[in-house]
Order: sequence, then structure tokens, then C-alpha cells
Amino acid sequence: MLGRLRSVVLVTLVSACSAPPSSVDASLEDAGADAGTEDSGVADAGAVDGGQEDGGAPDSGALDAGPPADAGSWDAGSSLCPAPSGAGAPFRLRAAAANLTSGNCQSWNPGPGARILQGLAPDVVMIQEFNTYAKAPSLGCPDTDLADIPVLVERLFPDAGYSWARGATGRIPNGVLSRWPIVASGDWADPRVTDRDFTWAQVDLPGPRDLWVVSVHLLTSSASERTLEGNALKAQLDALVPRGDFLLVGGDFNTTNTNENVFSALEPRVVSGGEVPVDQRGNPGTNANRNKPYDQVLASPCLAASQVPVVIGAQSFDAGLVFDSRVYTPLADVAPVLATDSDAPNMQHMAVVKDFLVAP
Repeated sequence: MLGRLRSVVLVTLVSACSAPPSSVDASLEDAGADAGTEDSGVADAGAVDGGQEDGGAPDSGALDAGPPADAGSWDAGSSLCPAPSGAGAPFRLRAAAANLTSGNCQSWNPGPGARILQGLAPDVVMIQEFNTYAKAPSLGCPDTDLADIPVLVERLFPDAGYSWARGATGRIPNGVLSRWPIVASGDWADPRVTDRDFTWAQVDLPGPRDLWVVSVHLLTSSASERTLEGNALKAQLDALVPRGDFLLVGGDFNTTNTNENVFSALEPRVVSGGEVPVDQRGNPGTNANRNKPYDQVLASPCLAASQVPVVIGAQSFDAGLVFDSRVYTPLADVAPVLATDSDAPNMQHMAVVKDFLVAP
């Protein structure tokens, strides 16, 4: 665990491939007004996202080549997952997807999203809309001061120093927070949207293997657009992330069901089949209306093999937890969460949590 808060400066790996556009669409999803309607499913590479989330138009589609890495070739055999080194005792890794801004300015400042993360105590967070205020000053909201970000992180996790990485471009950047040191980070271009990219971080876990974490926020416009985003991310993973390292891809996928092709596009780098996280009532929905599986925490095969139930107090969730403060009991086990936090005005989504028992 880090003894102090460290910031990790994000740099664009190849600026020519991911130069920000001259203007950014500042519109955002208003989860409080979620009507439960589905995307049309019509793909158009030049179309503006008509969903609630944003109207980002596609850029050139060029992928950021990034630094060279030996990603290896896919081998489904036992050689894919190196044997534990015996360098230390197994440890729990709790990972969370967190699109939890709320209020009129889609901010982390009102407190509900911050309390939820404090109560769930994740070790690694794939965070969306990583701003103190996400909506534009033109809408009467303050602009985000980068000096406020480390203060926000310390507020999210006041009892432990967390490393963090934040997207370098766009009004609603993605981010990664980690209990362990982040040794490298950056953005990979999302070729379908202009106001955020795929933000990645390389985390120095205890033991010889690193953990790669990618925070995503896919489009609402159509399943076809999300598949194109998945193909772009898969290409980056294949080029840059070693097969034997642990990998998490998570965040707001905006998927209307768990059979969308974006999940197939990301295979076999992450496992998406099988049981899905649910709340105490068995509901897997993560949007405000609890009828769509928007948010995901997906792990590489080596890491997925070590998944264990999420245990909080006397409660155990075999496939992971969708956390809704309106239905979770007893709330004393997730203090300081309030029963009203998941129902805060314009609260985006529910948090998703998975636990892994990692053998160094």
C-alpha cells in the first residue's frame, strides 16, 4: 500500500494519432432521466451519438501505436498463466467500475459516489467522468481544476494513499485509481468518440506480474458503434499488453444486454461469459432504472481463474456485486454509505465489484 498519494502524469503515446479535436461535445448522460429505451442499433461511422451520454463524433480512427511490447501469441494451454512465484502470500484484489457522478453538474463533489466507493473499499477502480465537475461552464458549472484531482482522490480514499491516472483529453475523461503503484499510464484512442479515450495504467502488484487496467466509457448510440470501439481496444491490447500479465477492462460499456458483440470483440483478452454480478435481489441492471447491464468489470483468463466471491459482512456474492444503496442491507457494513446515495439526483449508474485472490 502506498504511504502517500502519487499522481501519474498521463501523456498521449503518439500525439499525431490522438490529437484532440478543436471542440468537444459537452453533453452527458443524465441517469436520473433514463427512460429505459434502447439504442437503435443502426451503425453509422459518421453519426453523432444520439443517446443521453454524449454526442461525440468519430475521429480519424487511427490507433495509438504506443511503446513496443512483447504481447506474445495466444496460447490457451497452461503455459499462458505462469505458475505462482511463491514470492508472497495470496492477497485479495477488489476491482470496481464506477460511473457514479451526480448532481446538476455531474460531479463527484456532492458526496454520494464518494461514499459508495469508500464503503466498498476497492483496491482498483475504473472510474468514468473523472472530474470534479463534468458539465461545461457554459451550463453554469465550474470547470475542473487539475489541482483538485488529487484532493478528490484523497477524499475518495482518505485512509490510504492511492495512485491515480487520468485521461489527458476530453471533457469526461476516464481514469484508474490503484492501491498499488502505477508505473506507467496513458490513453489509447477511442476512434468513435472525441471527448474521452481508453485510459490505461500498468499497476505494480506484489510479486513478479503486473496488472494492466483499462477504463472505458463506450457510446450509447448503437451496439454496432460499441463493437467498433471493442475492436479498436482489442487491437491495442494485442499489440501492447503481454498475455501472461493480469488485465482488467472495466467501466461504462452502455450495453443494453450481455450478448452484444462488443464482448465477443474483446475475447479472448478478457472473459465475459458465465454468471454476472447482481445485487441482493438478483438484479444485474446497473443503470439508474436497473434494467440494463451498462457497467462491467472484465478480467483476462489468468486473472478470471482466480475470481472469488465478494464478501461484505455476512453477505457473499459469488459472481460479484452490483451495489445499489436502496436495496443493500445492512448499510452498516458499507459505512459511510447512505440509503439515498444510489438515488441521488442525476446519479449515473450502480457500482460493480469483483474480487480476485491473487497468488504472487
